[in-house]
Amino acid sequence: MHIFTPMNLSVESHSISLSDGNCIPLLGLGTYGDPRTTPKGTALECVKLAIEVGYRHFDGALVYFNEHEVGQAIREKIADGTVRREDIFYCGKLWNTFHPPELVRPALERTLKTLKMDYVDLYIVELPMAFKPGKEFYPKDQNGKYIYHQTDLCATWEALEACKDAGLVKSLGVSNFNRRQLELLLRKPGLKHKPVSNQVECHPYFTQPKLLEYCRQNEIVIVGYCPLGSSRDASWVNVKSPPLLEDELLVSIGKKYNKSSAQVALRFNIQRGVVVIPKSFSPERIKHNFQIFDFSLTEREMKAIEGLNKNIRFVELLMYV
Repeated sequence: MHIFTPMNLSVESHSISLSDGNCIPLLGLGTYGDPRTTPKGTALECVKLAIEVGYRHFDGALVYFNEHEVGQAIREKIADGTVRREDIFYCGKLWNTFHPPELVRPALERTLKTLKMDYVDLYIVELPMAFKPGKEFYPKDQNGKYIYHQTDLCATWEALEACKDAGLVKSLGVSNFNRRQLELLLRKPGLKHKPVSNQVECHPYFTQPKLLEYCRQNEIVIVGYCPLGSSRDASWVNVKSPPLLEDELLVSIGKKYNKSSAQVALRFNIQRGVVVIPKSFSPERIKHNFQIFDFSLTEREMKAIEGLNKNIRFVELLMYV
């Protein structure tokens, strides 16, 4: 398995190896924005800016309703010579309504058509449970309850393997999978392509030690969403959770390096080989979050931050409960 030291990390070079031989940048930009409140063109401008700042990894999804803007931003920065397609790492997601095997490739092709790209670098199963297939992304019954659908994760995975073999995606991964669900895939008879990554909530208050260790043993990279805690949106966030960025330890370590608590929280994860994808549509924060390659934390500081773990989830995925 790829072993790296923090000294390897720089603005130009901060990727780690995946088990299939591809690489993933340790820092990416999350592109989710509430489609009801995010002005049109926001993702387009923010992704273009991020590429100029130095980001090369973008985390998106069909259900974010802005993949067309993300794709346009990447294409414009390729056209003006800033980057080449092979410099960019794009992660797309298979949504809950597309788990039946016959729907997997059409869902990926829809993402590719929206992005106007020939392939994505990583395509992940967004959640281990399925919703009823159909035009509605969030199908509900008369009582407003989500309509679930029986899912066979192994059959879904085989359809994804066929997409990789067809050259539509370079690497395959999962999201929000626990150990049992990962084992289901890893032990699948005739497994052709292992999941290379598992995208889960991960930050100093939710360090995921057991899952991280299990994934390391199986050469699965953890991609951490909400690496800075999260916004305080009560529709999907546990607002009772204490604000991570006000933590005294993170603030004090930050003062030592002339960095913010956010930069310390991001550095903590990349230094343990956990990919981080902070979401921001603020130009200042996009720049700020990228400035984590000019300092490194000591072993003692890493241990102290690990000690902050409270097993607190900010994202309770309330909609799926």
